[in-house]
Amino acid sequence: MAKTEKFPDIPAPTAERRPVETSHHGITRIDDYAWLRAQNWQQVFRDPAVLAADIRAHLDAENAYQAAMMGDTEALQKALFSEMRGRIKEDDSSVPMPDGPYAYGTSFKTGGQQPRFFRTPREGGAHDMLLDGDAEAEGKPYFRLGSADHSPDHARLLWGYDDKGSEFYDLKVRDLESGADLADRVADTGGGGVWAAGNDGFFYTRLDENHRPSKVLFHRLGTDTASDRLIYEETDPGFFMNVGGTRAQDWVFVAIHDHETSEYHVLPAADPTAAPKCVRPRETGVQYDLEEGGDIFFVLTNIGGAKDFKVMTAPVSDPSQANWRELVAHEPGRLILSIMAFRDFLVRLERKDGLPRLVVHEREGGEEHVVAFEEEAYSLGLVGSLEYDTDTIRFAYSSMTTPSQVFDYNMRTRERVLRKTQEVPSGHAPDDYVTRRLMAPSHDGVLVPVSLLYRRDTPLDGSAPCLLYGYGSYGIAIPASFNTNCLSLVDRGFVYAIAHVRGGKDKGYAWYEDGKRGKKTNTFEDFVAVARYLAAENYTAPGRIVAQGGSAGGMLMGAVANMAPELFGGIIAEVPFVDVLETMLDDTLPLTPPEWPEWGNPITSADDYRTIAAYSPYDNVEAKTYPPILALAGLTDPRVTYWEPAKWVARLRARKRGDNPVLLRINMDAGHAGASGRFSRLEEIAFAYAFALKVTGLA
Repeated sequence: MAKTEKFPDIPAPTAERRPVETSHHGITRIDDYAWLRAQNWQQVFRDPAVLAADIRAHLDAENAYQAAMMGDTEALQKALFSEMRGRIKEDDSSVPMPDGPYAYGTSFKTGGQQPRFFRTPREGGAHDMLLDGDAEAEGKPYFRLGSADHSPDHARLLWGYDDKGSEFYDLKVRDLESGADLADRVADTGGGGVWAAGNDGFFYTRLDENHRPSKVLFHRLGTDTASDRLIYEETDPGFFMNVGGTRAQDWVFVAIHDHETSEYHVLPAADPTAAPKCVRPRETGVQYDLEEGGDIFFVLTNIGGAKDFKVMTAPVSDPSQANWRELVAHEPGRLILSIMAFRDFLVRLERKDGLPRLVVHEREGGEEHVVAFEEEAYSLGLVGSLEYDTDTIRFAYSSMTTPSQVFDYNMRTRERVLRKTQEVPSGHAPDDYVTRRLMAPSHDGVLVPVSLLYRRDTPLDGSAPCLLYGYGSYGIAIPASFNTNCLSLVDRGFVYAIAHVRGGKDKGYAWYEDGKRGKKTNTFEDFVAVARYLAAENYTAPGRIVAQGGSAGGMLMGAVANMAPELFGGIIAEVPFVDVLETMLDDTLPLTPPEWPEWGNPITSADDYRTIAAYSPYDNVEAKTYPPILALAGLTDPRVTYWEPAKWVARLRARKRGDNPVLLRINMDAGHAGASGRFSRLEEIAFAYAFALKVTGLA
């Protein structure tokens, strides 16, 4: 077994201890590093320059330390970056999507970091560049485009951007004939909007100072934003809210939800002065989504015990629940993920037996047929269409060995037309690789799906290192899709694995329920069980596994580091949600109230407090030998605030045994999604992969 390559003997930054004592439910906690949370954190998100000097000095010291500790991998990082960039078609372009007289798409130019939005005549022709992301980003250390939506008359473009990483987006309107932006500019939005049918204004979501979507407003072009009409205000901070439109452009939907409850309000897109109508008042545990279908709404819902969801219909004249009628019955074990309605068809994206499939339902006769694939593990995404009156939809398919393919599919004739195959300019031979779907028994006998990718010539005798990726929260399933970046590890002898642990919906809605709140530890037990199974089956060995996860998956990393540190040769925790208890106790933070259904509310519930305290990674750091750990963070991240990984790293250093290093790399110009440009993001991935190679002795 290869040994970890030696890190330099450099003293690590030591965070000053400034104990803060708090008590809840008769339980007292002491936090030595609470001072790392800026008192003016709302202002820091908008302007990082106002960060307190002592906090900035500590974060700068952390960055200097990790740079020195990883200094001997600089050439490797450059090689990895070059490889990953070489697999990207730099002047790539999407297949334009038809809508009326035009077709709309996105493209990149060679060397470009940001996407560009273009359109062509519907039947093809020269590209008309509508928005050049590279030009808009020029001179800015961070820049990310939000959505870009053309008006129904194709005369204007509504587009959003964030130049801080804080996810407070500005919205602008571009005249597509002149190419100039109008004077209209709306700040502090969610990043997109919905055009009114009259093309004279748009609906949007306004974020409050705590980064919560609290209001939906209508802005009429040419007017002062201070006079924008309030459409709906959500007063409960425990709910997310967004505004959306429909393909037929008849309705505007105000969608309100947390992780287990939803509510919709609808109003005609042609009448911005109308009062929104509530379809069904929120009821804890009842979820539903709407799709327009002409004179009916299609309703995807779990009502009546339909845990894996069913489809119902409701007349648009009165869509209240009393008028809902079942169209597609609930089938346990077949999770309906989403629906998309067209004039003559309804399309469902489902997951059954752990694999996705498309089902096309003919609205007139009710006949159905399935679109599926034969590989052991694959990813299937429904792109759909910009148009309502069409027989053609678009979907994307890939597997861990098969580059992404984009198909146009005629729902009437069932003809499948390949429109694009992802190009890998540096070359890719699928037959050189093997993808597998395994089932690993967890601590309670439940079988956990595992997706594997490795080179056909990789020895499966326990000598191979393994990068094991996991997430396991919010019902999000990690697809077994094509990923050119991980080939840089696989080509160096790694086995790349995805653990589809509980907390996602990989095996249905119950898979999600069994990994949340009081059952959260199943997520961690599943990941540890997968690691042990891969070692037992000789795909790798204990101490040869590098675990990786981000955000809530970063919490998973912190938990398994505490539970079974001996299994891992290294841990990569990206924007890790590791201070779970403290964050859930702070109802001023952007995501805390909406997250209580996922984790529990430790403010009001002593049981929830004890449950979270028992696994919260920061609260369970012990005096034990941890593997080398790399934490990655962003200063302006409103989702997982920078101080969570900063505090975690400080406590790990203070309590751990042994010489294995704990590194913190914090991007002082970015937020939750990391660096904004496509190549800047590759540099971050190359850094993480260099760490994985170093700790497994392959750097």
